[in-house]
Amino acid sequence: MNIGVLFVPQQEAWVVERMGKFHRILEPGLNFLIPLLDRIRYVQSLKEIVINVPEQSAVTLDNVTLQIDGVLYLRVMDPYKASYGVEDPEYAVTQLAQTTMRSELGKLSLDRVFRERESLNANIVDAINQASDCWGIRCLRYEIKDIHVPPRVKESMQMQVEAERRKRATVLESEGTRESAINVAEGQKQAQILASEAEKAEQINKAAGEANAMLVKARAKAEAIQLLAAALAQQHGSAAASLSVAEQYVSAFSKLAKDSNTLLLPANTGDVTNMVAQALGIYTTLTKPQAVKTQDEVPPACEDPQPPPTEVLKAEQAGSS
Repeated sequence: MNIGVLFVPQQEAWVVERMGKFHRILEPGLNFLIPLLDRIRYVQSLKEIVINVPEQSAVTLDNVTLQIDGVLYLRVMDPYKASYGVEDPEYAVTQLAQTTMRSELGKLSLDRVFRERESLNANIVDAINQASDCWGIRCLRYEIKDIHVPPRVKESMQMQVEAERRKRATVLESEGTRESAINVAEGQKQAQILASEAEKAEQINKAAGEANAMLVKARAKAEAIQLLAAALAQQHGSAAASLSVAEQYVSAFSKLAKDSNTLLLPANTGDVTNMVAQALGIYTTLTKPQAVKTQDEVPPACEDPQPPPTEVLKAEQAGSS
C-alpha cells in the first residue's frame, strides 16, 4: 500500500509505475511516492541467485545417454530489463541452461565429457550470457553436479580403467627391468675397465720392478767382475782362482744324479787336477788378448816368477795329503 514514504532495503530495486507506465527505479534508502498515482510493480533482488538445474538426459557424440544436473549462479544487472524483458527470469534462465547443456554435451564424446568438465562449464556460461543479455541477467558461473552413466557403460569404463592400470604397471615393470639391466651392464663395464686399468698398472709396476732388479743385478755383477779382476791381478790370484774352480767342481759333482738317472760324464771324472787345469787353460786363453794389450800399454816390470798353476795345485794337494 502506497502511503507516500517508503524505505527500500539494500541490494533491492523497486520498479515504480505511475498510472500503469514505468516511472522510475527506487534506490535503497528513503523514497517518496505520490499516493494513488505511483505503484510498486516489481521488486528485483540484486544479490547473487543460486538456481538448481533439474536432472535431465543428454546424448553424447558417441551415442551414450547421460543423466546430468547442475547449479546455476546468476545476478540481475538491469532491473528494468529483468522486469519487462521476460515474464519469469529464473525459469527462462533455467530452461536456457538445460538446452545449452544438452547442446554442448552433443559435441563431446563420453571420455571428453569427464576430461573437459571445466571447459564445458565455461561454454555453457558463455552461451547463456549471449542469450540472456536482453533480459538484464548475467550468468556468473555454471557447475555440473553429477553425471550418471548407464550401468553397462559404467562397467565398461571400469574394465577400461583396470586395463589401463595393468598396462601402466607392465610398462613401469619393463622400464624398471630395463633400467636394472642397464645399471648392471654399466657396473660390469666399469668393473672391467677398472680391472684392466689395475692389471695395466700391475704389469707396469712389475716391468719397472724387473727392470730395476735387472739393473741392480747388472751393477752387482759388474762390481763382482771388477773385484774378481782386481783380485786376479794381485799376487797369487791365479792360485785362488784355481782353488775356487776346484771347489765349484766338487760341489757340482756332488749334485749329480739327483734330478735324473741318465748322466753323460767324461772319462776322467775323478781326476780333479786335470779338470781344474782345463778350466784354467780356457781362462788363460781368454785373458791372453787383455794381457797383450796391457803389455803394449805398460812398460815391463821386474816381478818374481811364479810357478805354473799346475805345479801350485800339485804342491797344495801334496801338502794337504
